[in-house]
Amino acid sequence: MPKSLLIISRQSPWSGPGAREALDIVLAGGAFDLPIGLLFLDDGVLQLAAQQDAKSLQQKDLSANLQALPMFGVQALFFCADSAAERGLDPSALSLEEAQVLTANEITALIDRYDQVITL
Repeated sequence: MPKSLLIISRQSPWSGPGAREALDIVLAGGAFDLPIGLLFLDDGVLQLAAQQDAKSLQQKDLSANLQALPMFGVQALFFCADSAAERGLDPSALSLEEAQVLTANEITALIDRYDQVITL
């Protein structure tokens, strides 16, 4: 049985390549049926904010990649409630409706469930 992998995305969509790299890893893992999860933590929750204007920042929009996750078999999507609240994001208005909101204690338990963890 393949080892499970959790990707923790901690970077905003416009702070550099980290957010895109995290999504690329998750999409590739999903394409190969790897048991994979994605957790948006800290500034990573900003990737889930609706109606981002990536063109004004001369960045590529990540929303299409986010919406493709379920099509690649990636169902284990999570975000930190505290991170969203600290950044003024309403969990009900985030772009990934499939993502589960987790508390700090639940995040610790989530990390323990996976064999490998990568933080970007």
